[in-house]
Amino acid sequence: MVNSVQLRMAAISEPNRFRIVELLRDGPRAVGDIVEALNLGQPQVSRHLRLLSEAGVVEATKQAQQRIYRLHPDAMRELSDWVLGFAVLWSGRMDRLGAFLDDTADQ
Repeated sequence: MVNSVQLRMAAISEPNRFRIVELLRDGPRAVGDIVEALNLGQPQVSRHLRLLSEAGVVEATKQAQQRIYRLHPDAMRELSDWVLGFAVLWSGRMDRLGAFLDDTADQ
């Protein structure tokens, strides 16, 4: 069974969708702005945004004739927490390695 982190990571792993997430990190953008920034066709960008939306990574609001996309804060927090879990794990391992090397250097 695929959990939400796996679903979101899979969606972000495609290079153009990753670039969209990076653009939205700076704040909400209209579809037209994303099209221009990525130099892709509007149908391609819309497809990528749909997939990111289905994965819960982005959300859209309608302003007049435009759809404005932004990162979904809960999804990004969930991904951040998942990555931080590995940082804590590796930090502890590196601390133990450092202590081991210090001990062996003293011998």
